[in-house]
Amino acid sequence: MPRVTTDVVAAEEVAYPAQWEADVVLTDGRPCHLRPIVPADGPLLRQFHSRLSSETIYYRYFAPYPELSEKDVTRFTTVDHDQRVALVATVAGQIVGVGRYDRIDELDAEVAFTIRDDHQGRGLGSILLEHLAAAARERGIRRFVAEVLPSNRRMIGTFTEAGYKVAQEFEDGVIRLMFEIESTAQLLAVMQAREQRSEARSIERLLHPRSVAIVGASRRSGTIGHELLQHLIRGPFTGPVYAVHPEADEIAGVPAVRRVSDAPGPVDLAIVAVPADAVLAVVDDCAAARVSGLVVVSGGFSESGPQGVERQAALVAAARGSGMRVVGPNALGLINTDPGVALNASLSPIVPGRGRIGFFCQSGALGSAILERVVRRGLGLSTFMSAGNRADVSGNDMLQYWRDDNTTSLVLLYLESLGNPRKFTRIARRLSRHKPIVAVRSGRSSQAYPLGHAVRRTTLRPRAVDAMFAQAGVIQTESLDELFDVAGLLAFQPLPHGHKVAIIGNSDALGVLAADALEGSGLRPCGQPRTLHGEVDARALGQALAAVLDDPVADAVMVVHVPPVRTDDTAIRQVIMATAARATKPVVAVLVAGEDDGGLLPVRGPDGVAGHGSVPVFGTVEQAAQALGHVVRYARWRDSARGEVPLLDGVDADNARTLIESALAASVAAGGPMERRQGDRRGSSADRDGAAATGDTPGTARAAASHPLGFERRDRDRDRRSGQPLGPPLEMSRAVLTQVLAAFGVDLWAQTAVASEDEAVAAADALGWPVVLKTTVSRLVHRVELGGVRLNLENERALRTSFLSMAAQLDDDAAAHLTVQRMAPPGVACVVRTVEDPLFGPVVSFGIGGVVTELLEDRAYRIPPLTDVDAHELVREPGAAPLLLGHRGTDPVDVPGLENILLRVSRLADEVPELARLELNPVVAHPRGVAVLAARGWLREADPRNDSEARRLRN
Repeated sequence: MPRVTTDVVAAEEVAYPAQWEADVVLTDGRPCHLRPIVPADGPLLRQFHSRLSSETIYYRYFAPYPELSEKDVTRFTTVDHDQRVALVATVAGQIVGVGRYDRIDELDAEVAFTIRDDHQGRGLGSILLEHLAAAARERGIRRFVAEVLPSNRRMIGTFTEAGYKVAQEFEDGVIRLMFEIESTAQLLAVMQAREQRSEARSIERLLHPRSVAIVGASRRSGTIGHELLQHLIRGPFTGPVYAVHPEADEIAGVPAVRRVSDAPGPVDLAIVAVPADAVLAVVDDCAAARVSGLVVVSGGFSESGPQGVERQAALVAAARGSGMRVVGPNALGLINTDPGVALNASLSPIVPGRGRIGFFCQSGALGSAILERVVRRGLGLSTFMSAGNRADVSGNDMLQYWRDDNTTSLVLLYLESLGNPRKFTRIARRLSRHKPIVAVRSGRSSQAYPLGHAVRRTTLRPRAVDAMFAQAGVIQTESLDELFDVAGLLAFQPLPHGHKVAIIGNSDALGVLAADALEGSGLRPCGQPRTLHGEVDARALGQALAAVLDDPVADAVMVVHVPPVRTDDTAIRQVIMATAARATKPVVAVLVAGEDDGGLLPVRGPDGVAGHGSVPVFGTVEQAAQALGHVVRYARWRDSARGEVPLLDGVDADNARTLIESALAASVAAGGPMERRQGDRRGSSADRDGAAATGDTPGTARAAASHPLGFERRDRDRDRRSGQPLGPPLEMSRAVLTQVLAAFGVDLWAQTAVASEDEAVAAADALGWPVVLKTTVSRLVHRVELGGVRLNLENERALRTSFLSMAAQLDDDAAAHLTVQRMAPPGVACVVRTVEDPLFGPVVSFGIGGVVTELLEDRAYRIPPLTDVDAHELVREPGAAPLLLGHRGTDPVDVPGLENILLRVSRLADEVPELARLELNPVVAHPRGVAVLAARGWLREADPRNDSEARRLRN
């Protein structure tokens, strides 16, 4: 029988690990809630056990176990969340799964879980295993063991298919499984694949409902409830529709019921349009009716103030806890143009034609206007979502759905905030390989978010955020008009194979303007613009265009036309469209006298909607060149190898973590500013929040709230959501930092603090001549022009003279912090930095050293983990990068050595979230190598990252 410990910890001694609570999506697309078990769960555990089949009980306990004794209940529900850990999965407040581990020794623990029979096959076992493993890693456990009966193939499959390398032993009729729980690339790949399938399934249930109920349907024309019902009917939605009204029996020909649970048939989707304070009651009714998802158009939630924030949190918790996803609140709604569904579950009376574009829009207010533009541009949509406050379903969920949706080949995003950008960039990078993503982001410079968007704020510059989008292959535009310009090109024209664009038209002046515009967009005009005479007829234009399209030198073609007099240009349009339809390279048209600039020369499909081969029409050459530039850069990104995250030798991450833990613990022991959570490497939120509540951490303000199970719980992320740090970080000593860097294979050059001439000479003799004498005071570090550094001191006399000179010229503080270091070979000074951003997590940057670089923000940014290609691009992206590659006859520096430093720093930042900030400055790259001469690093207790090692929905 599986090992079960009998020691019991008193409930009042338990530090409840609130950070382990999570909402998760199962394989059928429905969510459930995970949380640590508590003593109050006794009655729920008994009920859970009573609903297990005899076979499930036998598989778990290896013996009949018809009911739990009082002692059993106490033992199973009272744990210490360290040596003994148990998580429960709940749906509608009932336990449907239990997973637990019991520590065997310092590194090993025995794991087991049980799933209620009617919830087996939903992926709960793999979810519980992921979260137990994540909790165990926090507690320092490195290996799980499990005992399973040979006939329990489903349980064996849960372990072996999870991505772990499982060893098996067979003894006494029991299979013993053993596996390391380290988070490996294979494990993450399996987890992310399961996450994608589950989240895609949850969105599929929303977009393909078999039946819909309108809660708040109204008989009065002009009301929201009436319009929603009319839009659904006019779709026409292909399944049953139910109106929910407290009095009516029928509205607009649709049968009405008093509650959703009174509907004569099952309801998949409920559209909620009732006052905010009535929404929770609707959620309970929908839960009783087993509704899959909710579209909440009601306002009065987080956009309305603190009470609305609480109301919104309660809405999401109640819906997810009952197995429902939520679009909204304050949402415009959903549209699916599939004729087999014909769903307009939105406030918009406008539904574009069927197309292959998926559109996610955060703004409900702008949603209708955006749909109008889609129609005006001649574009068609596959699916559309306007998510409002985005309390649950987000753009990330839609990206997961569109990845495998065969009806969508292009994705458009209108974003007002980023809830989980780490997950966004991970998903987008994978999706962009097959389907273009075009995004416009409001608040790009100001970081102003609309009311209702409760998200963490980034500390990064706008240029850094733009780099994250580019790293993921996302085409980012400045405006909605530009987004639709690019969309029209991507939706209907082939991708270009290069950046050479042929220009053909009937105006020399316009041809020159087009060439300038192409150059400004990073493209190359293919020879001189080919100019036909001003009154060229359609036939001659078609022949000339066909010849240019056959030219292998041209990668794309821009047709420009200005009629000499105001005439009907229908023939010109038709010949451009007919000729371009046979092309294998993109064609854009600039028709200066056209009245529909920004539209299409459409190739109509059987349903009358524009299809492949339609030619985008622009009113100016600048618009056309800008759109082409975006598409060419995307095609280049898509065709280029993205590389692999390399295996690095000489890395000892465990040693680095031990060093950092010791530094943090020493700071707390000395009464420093750092919070320290007790009991484990990451610690419990209760300990951290307790320190914050007593004022131990300056600059924090946290509100207490009561946990529904009776534990005190605090809003531990309040400061992070507002972008404010939890308190001043701790700067590592040079000795600790040197060891941490060495643990990741980065050699920090030694330097010696000196207080006299004799000490300086002795240090130089020990380090080796020539040397550098410098002050470590931050305002003068690296500032040769301000007297903070003396270089290339080759002998004792030069060193003594420099010491006396600096002691005399510098202020007392600077003169008291002099150090001697061996002189590096001549080269290019570079700066490598990482920062743990509240929103993006770790971000690595690279630039050439110097004040000018800082003033011009000439830096490149990437999100770890870096691939070898990321490191290659990072070094070459800054404008000053040619200095590294051999500028004006100089020898190229050791660029591979720089890339190696970036890869190692990236891994350090990715694996050690306590590293708040790190700066290697200067890193001198020379032809024979790379020297890291100085470094500073700061630590802070790690805040939970948005993209964790176990699947969970965003809070």
